[in-house]
Amino acid sequence: MGKAVPSGAARAISVDRADSFAFDRLIHASPATIERLFDSAALRGVVGKLFEWSSRRSALALKEYPRQVQLDKFYITRSLIRSLNAAIDAAREHPVMRTSLSHRVLPAMFEAIGRIGEREAIFAGRYGFPPPRFLVLSPSRFCNLHCDGCYANSDAASKESLPFETVDRIISEKTETWGGVFTVISGGEPLLYKSDGKTIFDLALRHQDNFFLMYTNGTLIDAEMARRFAELGNITPAISVEGFEAETDARRGAGVYAKVIRAMENLRAEGVPFGVSLTATRENADIIPSGKLVEFYTELGALYFWIFQLMPIGRASMDLMPTARQRLNMYQRMYELIERDRYFIADFWNGGTMSNGCISAGSMRGGGYLYIDWAGNVTPCVFNPYAGGNVNEIYARGGELGEVLVSPYFEAIQRWQSGYALQDGKFEGNWVLPCPMRDHYANMLAILQETKPKPTDEASARALEDREFREAMLSYDRELEELFGPLWQEKYLKRA
Repeated sequence: MGKAVPSGAARAISVDRADSFAFDRLIHASPATIERLFDSAALRGVVGKLFEWSSRRSALALKEYPRQVQLDKFYITRSLIRSLNAAIDAAREHPVMRTSLSHRVLPAMFEAIGRIGEREAIFAGRYGFPPPRFLVLSPSRFCNLHCDGCYANSDAASKESLPFETVDRIISEKTETWGGVFTVISGGEPLLYKSDGKTIFDLALRHQDNFFLMYTNGTLIDAEMARRFAELGNITPAISVEGFEAETDARRGAGVYAKVIRAMENLRAEGVPFGVSLTATRENADIIPSGKLVEFYTELGALYFWIFQLMPIGRASMDLMPTARQRLNMYQRMYELIERDRYFIADFWNGGTMSNGCISAGSMRGGGYLYIDWAGNVTPCVFNPYAGGNVNEIYARGGELGEVLVSPYFEAIQRWQSGYALQDGKFEGNWVLPCPMRDHYANMLAILQETKPKPTDEASARALEDREFREAMLSYDRELEELFGPLWQEKYLKRA
């Protein structure tokens, strides 16, 4: 199992710890101190500026990475600090949410964060590389909508779900052995999940030391459910839209947009922090993101924005994928909104420089993640439908989730990530094209053919044999390189 931790990752950890005095004081704060942060905008301003200064200093201290790569990380961190301050402002006037955060959630999370270093060291001693930072979990496939190009289903026959006992064990193991306190819940529609009489709310209640980001279509969030979110305090819903009313209802169904707006109003009335999840397709990429769109949802209370460019799951969906030119325009608008206006906007593809490239398959550089679906399949990424193992099978034989990280499939992706990065002081890759599945399909196909992971569904199995799909993906990648290759050279490497 032994692998050497890359020197860049080790240095990143040491720099972070050298600047960690303020963070250390914060994670050991008492509920009374946390209450003071809620009450004093001036104190929060000082703390925010301190973290902003520290993050810039840490980012620019790593001279081995291009300066603009490090500035991208600083800009998104600065935007995150702004969003966190806005979340406290939203919660401070709502007693239920405020009490949940200050007296239960934050103290529990801070205690867990204080143990991360120890747990990371144990994991690295066993596996030879840092643990993943978080995971994405879809406990159920069932959804009450049927959106074009989505992998989830709305028919009653598709209620595939993981038992609550398994979901609970996954979160416990991730927290105890990885040290991670952040969990992403996806679906299907997570608010429809139910197993042994337990729901997503029961999971959040059992794991108060975790903060959950939950992707939801928002149609089920009425006033009563919004109050439940506030009582728990450790779930932030990311509500899916496609743009404004016309774009959202066109893909999600008539009347969905109106329900989404009501859900946001209900959450805002309780001081619950929430954000927006945007699926960019060829039909709406010209407004995702845009100043008008981001400002509109921010005024409704949204604190952050996640962008998912539609991933093809076969030839039928290729026509929905944003074009290479649309993707470049999205990149340019996103960074302008982050740098100039300090909005927190994350795009898994266009934001590759913020994470040093692809972070799927656990990423032996550290900070990575993996995905577990409703059938227990453990895949490198939500958008990579080939499994390195199955959690049900692993647990049945007394194993642990970390085993998947050293499966042939995951290790092959980790090697690609390492090669598509800093090598002997030179960049061999291009972090504005970070994704092996979408941006480098030829490399991904070679890995799939070599390691032969299990396809998670019929569509992903067919894609391996579909010559027309393969040629379309390779052609798309060539178009991306023509546009993003010069961008990487001019903005990132030459400026360095």
